[in-house]
Amino acid sequence: MKKLMYLFVLFAFANLPCRQAGAYAQQSTSQSGNVIPEFGKTYEVPNPDFKTDIDLEFKAVFDVSKAPEDKSKRNPYIETIARFLNMHENAGVPVKNLHVRMAMHGQASYGLLTNEAYKEKFGVDNPNIELLEAIDKAGVDIILCGQTAGARNITKDRRLPLTQTALSAMTILIQSQGEGYRLIAF
Repeated sequence: MKKLMYLFVLFAFANLPCRQAGAYAQQSTSQSGNVIPEFGKTYEVPNPDFKTDIDLEFKAVFDVSKAPEDKSKRNPYIETIARFLNMHENAGVPVKNLHVRMAMHGQASYGLLTNEAYKEKFGVDNPNIELLEAIDKAGVDIILCGQTAGARNITKDRRLPLTQTALSAMTILIQSQGEGYRLIAF
């Protein structure tokens, strides 16, 4: 009897990974989005338990202050914005209902430097430029903290022209939330 029970348990556990793998097979491959196809790949989530309200107006302000230690790598926190846009559009939210701002400050702010200024500072090309241009083209407000700009010498002539400035990141975040934007912080 023990031997039979052992074989049953062994058989059950041996088949468990196969059943689980089948259940998640649709989620294992990332896909490009329609809003920003070059960046922000997402994963399909078939029939999620928490349903996306596709009629909701999504207003998000991203608080981006971190950057990778390796300055030749694209900032994944900026790319999250492309992912946000792509995944919600893929889920059925109309693009006209997606409103995004990015408050850039701290180490992340160097990603807004022109290629020449970035190369001068870090010795490599700015890997964020194409991504920033893509999210700007998609209608994202890219706003730099004026206090960070002053402290880090990110003058108008040293930063990308797609950059807006504000008094501070705190100003961007408070004012945006007052206008109905929801904070997404890392």
